[in-house]
Amino acid sequence: MAAKPKRGEIWLVNLDPTIGAEIKKTRPAVIISSDSVGILPVRLIAPITGWDDRYSGNIWHVLITPDATNNLSKPSAIDVLQVRGIDTARLVHRIGKIGHKIMREITEALTAVVEG
Repeated sequence: MAAKPKRGEIWLVNLDPTIGAEIKKTRPAVIISSDSVGILPVRLIAPITGWDDRYSGNIWHVLITPDATNNLSKPSAIDVLQVRGIDTARLVHRIGKIGHKIMREITEALTAVVEG
């Protein structure tokens, strides 16, 4: 892949094959790993799914509303509980990016999930 995905960017990612309750199919995801980590073509991502009001009490779901920067089409949830490392070959194309506020919320949710 010629492009180098950067922290805070949203990419369409092919997550299949999966097993069990892992989030499936090709969907948007946020690159959450630092740009300065590692020489391998691997990035840590948090998948994005459509928002559902039942997510509002979950510490691992971060609400993101669509705008001209993230280019999402509907209110969505960044699912921090489903964070995983992926090879950049799974990246289909760049969709947009998120701001510092949402990135901070992701970091806080990740810290809460691992009881940091």
